[in-house]
Amino acid sequence: MRTGVIVAASPGVEDLAVQAEELGLSSFWVYDTPMVHGDPFAALALCAKVTSRIKLGVGVTSPALRSIPAAASGFASLNALAPGRIICGIGTGNSARRTLGMPPSTAAELETFTASLQDLTAGRSIRYQEGERVRDIQFLHDQPAAETIEFVVAAQGLKAAAIAGRRSTGLLSFAILDPEAWRAFHVARQEAAHAASKPVAGDSYLMTSLYLLGEGEDPYGDAVREATGHTVLSFLVFAADKPSFAEVLGPAEREAVQRFLNRRGTTGATPDRYRQLYTNYLSRIDPADRDLILPSLIDKLALVGTRDNLLGRLAVLEAAGIDELVIQPVLDPPAELAELAKLTA
Repeated sequence: MRTGVIVAASPGVEDLAVQAEELGLSSFWVYDTPMVHGDPFAALALCAKVTSRIKLGVGVTSPALRSIPAAASGFASLNALAPGRIICGIGTGNSARRTLGMPPSTAAELETFTASLQDLTAGRSIRYQEGERVRDIQFLHDQPAAETIEFVVAAQGLKAAAIAGRRSTGLLSFAILDPEAWRAFHVARQEAAHAASKPVAGDSYLMTSLYLLGEGEDPYGDAVREATGHTVLSFLVFAADKPSFAEVLGPAEREAVQRFLNRRGTTGATPDRYRQLYTNYLSRIDPADRDLILPSLIDKLALVGTRDNLLGRLAVLEAAGIDELVIQPVLDPPAELAELAKLTA
């Protein structure tokens, strides 16, 4: 299985991209969550200038973050800097929208946005609408590169997987480690592609956190909780922001959600709760929150184990159709990248 890395945009991100390329990793991604992280297009432009092989991805943008022309121009500009190495990840904007206190985009908006970006970045025209006004638009300069951009749809459910099939794109999912879920994604993509008379195309990416246990190390110790905490806490944040989701969790997980809300001084019904819930989102957790990183959620959402155990789990996931594992390092990124490269060498 190939490996990659995803990080938040910050000064010096290009140095990590250089290391990832030197270690033989396949992809380097940057989050697109404007009110929490830096700008991915600025970060990846820097990365494009100092690398020559590694793929560079935005993980992920969404219809409500940028207009179609602006998003298409951004990706085409990156592709001009790193021809054939750009990955355009697109989703409904679950995190990016919720950090604004707004709902994610709809599946229909996601599909329209994806199709429009595919057409514009390929040099074709599209029908573009603002209010009641509709116009045909296309690039009026030579920005699109001959090499194509790789498109990947973020799927946490079957509707998005079907969009990937109809648009002939790859798949991306965050912290879904169940092989059966991935098999269902691929079936939905294949069926939708067949119904639309489109080829099934594109790779599948799993984004999560990973921790390689030392001999005799506690799989739920402080080091593990800090290395995987950002992934687990993102799950609790979602549950805190969406009470209907929290209601279907187990007793211990519901209690962790409530403790998290209490510490942030808000509730699941407070209109401006997003300002407290998403502070420091997908970053290294506060040690005081280690108790929220439950063993059950570590097992569900993160890859933790000995070398042999992890390689076995990755083999199962690869058999389920996952082409690439993408991790987010938060403790010591250079060391964690080196460890990932050794694990999968």
